[in-house]
Amino acid sequence: MADRILVIYGSYRADRMGIRLADYIVAGLNGRGADAELVDAKAIGLPLLDRMYKEYAPGSAPPAMEALADKIRTADAFVFVTGEYNWGMQPGLKNLTDHFLEEWFWRPAAIASYSAGRFSGARAGMMWHGTLSEMGMVVISSTLAIGPIAETLTADGKPSGPAGAFLDRAFPRFADDLAWWTEAARAQRARKAPPY
Repeated sequence: MADRILVIYGSYRADRMGIRLADYIVAGLNGRGADAELVDAKAIGLPLLDRMYKEYAPGSAPPAMEALADKIRTADAFVFVTGEYNWGMQPGLKNLTDHFLEEWFWRPAAIASYSAGRFSGARAGMMWHGTLSEMGMVVISSTLAIGPIAETLTADGKPSGPAGAFLDRAFPRFADDLAWWTEAARAQRARKAPPY
């Protein structure tokens, strides 16, 4: 059975660069036999958080939220692709993530960060680590940090130049780490029900 992995991307900008990294990760995971799917916060278009999914009466959540809740519940793992905005989290990704809570529980999450500069979104990645842990996910230790993104990936998500070659070398370890934790979490959930 292929690992069902959601690659979650949250930029709402007109000239989005991080979509290159999200596309690269989806293609890379699918190339390794996973069933990876892009979840694009901009395309889904959830409003600013008013009520969480769980705060709606059953069957009354907006259709886009209901569909995403089902995808999250049935996923084996997640990859969060995050840009860094002024040393902070990307607001579109945080907004999408905060609409849900229990749906995320007991699965592994990986973080891939990017920026236009040399820090590669690492500061946002550090913030996401604590946030995703608090939301009930096991955050793997391997990360991808890409920058400058325009020099690393072409517009169609293909590696470019020395930075792209580095990404190609780093991706297998990242994917192996995620696959290991995905298998471990699935086996544990089958063996014993989560405590809550």
